[in-house]
Amino acid sequence: MTKLWDDLKKNMKDWSSVAVEKAEEVSKIAVAKTEELTKISKIKIEIHQLQRDLSKTYENLGRLVSHHAKEENMVNFTGNKEFYRSLEKIEETQLKITDKEGKIQKVKDEFNTQEEVSSATELNIEAESVVEEPSTSEEESHTESSDSDIPTS
Repeated sequence: MTKLWDDLKKNMKDWSSVAVEKAEEVSKIAVAKTEELTKISKIKIEIHQLQRDLSKTYENLGRLVSHHAKEENMVNFTGNKEFYRSLEKIEETQLKITDKEGKIQKVKDEFNTQEEVSSATELNIEAESVVEEPSTSEEESHTESSDSDIPTS
């Protein structure tokens, strides 16, 4: 009975150690995921602002074209500086949006690499916990079961 109690205490200590390690690992992953989402959200807000600026620029360009077409009967904008400034601003804003989307992908790639490293660490910890020596109580139970298989007369 004492041996059983000692084995139970040892197993509880081992299990609690593994549980603490797993909890630490899960918290590290949660912190990393939160950091990733924060960075991505910040970039998405910047993209949203750029898209609003782009919409305003298109709107202003439409007003300009409409005004010149209606009031001055002008459909050729060659040499119109305001028209070409609007086009340049549209192009610049689209490039900024593309750049921000690239930054989002870099953040995702960076954190996926970190997750792969932590997953490999988890697999290593699990492999170590699987390769434990069998306890003596398991050996005793096998011996007892083999003795009970022998018929008594």
